Amino acid sequence: MENRISIKKDDKVKITAGKDKDKIGKVLKVDRKKNRILVEKVNIIKRHTKANMKNRQGGIIESESPVDVANVMLMCNKCMTPIRIKMKYLDDGKKVRICGKCNEVIDS
Repeated sequence: MENRISIKKDDKVKITAGKDKDKIGKVLKVDRKKNRILVEKVNIIKRHTKANMKNRQGGIIESESPVDVANVMLMCNKCMTPIRIKMKYLDDGKKVRICGKCNEVIDS
């Protein structure tokens, strides 16, 4: 059974566990099958690469690695705190995400 992920691309999130705890970053990619998200400047790994014959240069390359969704909380734009998300239908039938603390609509 596939879990529902209420975090989308370009959301602002706060890391709640692991080596990068309390860091805030923007979501770059969401992998719904593996329940993982890629957050900007969080969970950086170093890869040692060998130089190729073509244009690739050798050396140490730093890149982001995916983080589990359970270790992340969405940040509210209004109250600027990590929040839980509520879902609500508007009058026109559109489903939106709402801040659990200040009841502000997160989706624009």
